[in-house]
Amino acid sequence: MSIKPLADRVVVKIGEAEETTASGIILAGSAKEKPQVAEVVAIGPGAVVDGKLVPMTVKVGDKVLTAKYAGSEVKLDGENYTIVRESDILAIVE
Repeated sequence: MSIKPLADRVVVKIGEAEETTASGIILAGSAKEKPQVAEVVAIGPGAVVDGKLVPMTVKVGDKVLTAKYAGSEVKLDGENYTIVRESDILAIVE
């Protein structure tokens, strides 16, 4: 099964949370910060503004930086994904 987002929505796969700090301290589950770097898995066709289609800026495979608490988390075929609007994507990581 696959996800095909609508309008200006983007499906991303969030990276794993850090298990330890830079100094080597192991973090408990509640102390881990939600990662903000994600990989784009699927994109919608784009938003319609004033009757015109505005194309998407990101493409599948891009590494992106998302807003910290943006989007809706979904689980499909045992994998966790987040669906965000393109405006919730802050930058493309190169």
